[in-house]
Amino acid sequence: MRKPTFTLTLAATVSLLLAGCTLAPRYDRPAAPVADTWPTGPAYETAQAADKTAADLPWREFVVDENLEKVIELALTNNRDLRSALASIQSARAQYRIQRADLMPKINGDVSATRAKSFSSVSGTTSESEYYTASVGLSAFEIDLFGRVRSLSNAALESYFATSEAGRATRISLIAETASAYLTLAADNSQLELARRTVESAQRSMNVTRKRLEAGVSSRLDVRQAETIYQQARADLASTTALIAQDRNALELLTGSRVPDELLPKELPDDHHWLADVPAGLSSSVLLTRPDVLQAEHQLKSANANIGAARAAFFPTLSLTASTGLASTELSDLFNNGASVWSVGPSLTLPIFNGGANVANLSYAKAQRDLYVSQYELAIQTAFKEVADALAVRGTIQEQLDAQRALVEAAADSYQLAEARYSKGVDTFLNALDAQRTLYSAEKSLVSARLTASDNVVTLYRVLGGGLAGEE
Repeated sequence: MRKPTFTLTLAATVSLLLAGCTLAPRYDRPAAPVADTWPTGPAYETAQAADKTAADLPWREFVVDENLEKVIELALTNNRDLRSALASIQSARAQYRIQRADLMPKINGDVSATRAKSFSSVSGTTSESEYYTASVGLSAFEIDLFGRVRSLSNAALESYFATSEAGRATRISLIAETASAYLTLAADNSQLELARRTVESAQRSMNVTRKRLEAGVSSRLDVRQAETIYQQARADLASTTALIAQDRNALELLTGSRVPDELLPKELPDDHHWLADVPAGLSSSVLLTRPDVLQAEHQLKSANANIGAARAAFFPTLSLTASTGLASTELSDLFNNGASVWSVGPSLTLPIFNGGANVANLSYAKAQRDLYVSQYELAIQTAFKEVADALAVRGTIQEQLDAQRALVEAAADSYQLAEARYSKGVDTFLNALDAQRTLYSAEKSLVSARLTASDNVVTLYRVLGGGLAGEE
């Protein structure tokens, strides 16, 4: 029994010795097709060095508001998109393990029994025979001489890594989308309160003009003009009420469950103190660690490994079938006095003609590699553009907020003066109406600007790869 045992051991040893041999080209990471530093100019703040980047800032430290933190935790627990991403990761991992198993021999045990009956026409007698065997062996095990199986295994591994990075990207996006939806709901609540105050103010203006009309010191035109701002605010009140309901629906889709009323925001704060500041740093190399960029790189590595498998298809394939065991005519004697049996069947297959399929497969693998190089470079360029856009907003939003607050202050003062002049009969109601409209528009724009400022912090955190630190 030594010979077949030696054969099985040799097959496993050869497989392990050849496991690291592949014909895949050496992988070199493509150069990043973007500048080494962030853009500069009037729209950007002066870049400053930072001890850590957004990727090093855990999301629980980034989110300062306790209610928002609880809502994000709900999303991370119940969101169906994230669950799907995690299931995809597990599926990719299983596919890799299936492919990797081809590197090792498959040892199978077999027990069989044969009973035969024969008739001799010469002697006219009938005889019966029994034959029992028990064996262990391997069947058609490919000895990976040129790394075809190893390359396929590496490709599956990189695909698994890519799927894993896609799951990480989904997590980052979920945190950011939940925070943005929460901020949007807060902003619309602020807009609702603004519309309600404007309705009340316009109602008072209507009452004043009607009394003046009854006293004969105003015209019916003044009353109808006062009605315009009132009806506009009423319409805004109704539409904003619908928006708030839709905002909550969107938030609860992200959280995957109903959000308790006590966790919902009442209004948007004057500044973005719900969120911590996000360090951007000086170098754009931080983009190389973004999950979507890493996903694209793993896809490129997988395509690179497939080239090795396509190249190996041009070379001979060596497979081995071997078994060893016992045989006996009596079942009771099989494991005691059974005869030793073994078999070894190596097979060498050399591709001679296949209609150009191997050449086409190699061309396809190389084209796929070039495709993923372009997608990897595009992922970096897209990431750079997203960060640059967010930095441009951060560099200008404070000036916009200051100007918008000053506009609201000026419009409020102008409205008070115009209303006082109208009440004293010094000026027409049209000027007071225009001043009220200007104030209403300026206040709505200020709420929108405050939302832009807060949402920009979330966006910058996301595009810089924040949301994973401390969660691995």
